[in-house]
Amino acid sequence: MTTYRDRADAGRRLADKLTDLAGRPDAIVLGLVRGGVEVARVIADRLRVPMDVLVVRKLGVPYAPEVAYGALGPGGVQVLNEMVADRIGETDKTEVRQREQAELERREGLYRAGRPPLDLTGRTAVIVDDGLATGATARAAVQVARHLGAARVVVAVPVGSREAYDMLAAEADQVVILETPPDFMAVGAYYEDFHEVSDDEVTQALTATA
Repeated sequence: MTTYRDRADAGRRLADKLTDLAGRPDAIVLGLVRGGVEVARVIADRLRVPMDVLVVRKLGVPYAPEVAYGALGPGGVQVLNEMVADRIGETDKTEVRQREQAELERREGLYRAGRPPLDLTGRTAVIVDDGLATGATARAAVQVARHLGAARVVVAVPVGSREAYDMLAAEADQVVILETPPDFMAVGAYYEDFHEVSDDEVTQALTATA
């Protein structure tokens, strides 16, 4: 079982598998907030491409939050899985959507800090997280990136479950996962340092790559 020292170590190893994107003018690395940002910063530095954050809020089923019935993204993007959403009452959906929209706006306001809205028109978007358990958030991120105009979407993570890989392979143009352990545990089990990333760390990573 591969264990990463921390998210920066994971980013260095992942960058070695993404060298075909090095220096490409259309490429942009997008860290999923919050855990994916430190991984993304290292990748962006090594590939010499821009980095930004992609704030995605999963719309979870109230009685089963890990099950997503949709997702919200910046710029008013909303993606719904109608088959699941149709089974949820309007009151419950409204409550979930309002709560997640408020958190999305808070994070967007904090992380963008006056920078222009994210525009992926014609870009190759490399979506990076620190790991995939269910893959639901990354799947939502792929859909949001396409709604924001991405021409090609790549998902890159250090470790993930096989189930998440299979799901994302059907959604993204390319999926790069360094490890898919057969007995996958929680993402944090594959890191020596898996501290909770703070808002300050996210903004510092963005400042470092500005």
